[in-house]
Amino acid sequence: MHEVYENVVRFEETDAQGIVFYGNYVTFQDEAFTAYLEAIGYPYEDLTAADWDVHVVHIDLDYRKPAEFRDTLRNAVRVSAIRESSIEFEYECRNDDGEVLVEGGVVHVAVDESGDPTRVPDEFREAVLDFQEVAPDPV
Repeated sequence: MHEVYENVVRFEETDAQGIVFYGNYVTFQDEAFTAYLEAIGYPYEDLTAADWDVHVVHIDLDYRKPAEFRDTLRNAVRVSAIRESSIEFEYECRNDDGEVLVEGGVVHVAVDESGDPTRVPDEFREAVLDFQEVAPDPV
């Protein structure tokens, strides 16, 4: 997995218990997704310029340890699978000590201009393969 996004917990991201509100990890995961696209040389704007986009259809997160105000979070992602029209990402959030705080995944479906599922373009598949040490299954 590649660490692609780092953030420091803001006070507003914590709850009454003084820890990061669980829903904020979805935002962190989404920021990591956007940073991953940049890292593979395929920024989000290139998706829409190539007349396709992605919609989130499934999110799964497991919470292991809490994070608090001003903690530094290191967010990592990798593409675990590319199918005809879907892309599965694994996600992991660690603290400065390397402890896993949250892990899970998100599934995106590639869509065309009208919002209908479409094949994930070969250029995107190749960019993922060039970036990752472990190829997604299947490509």
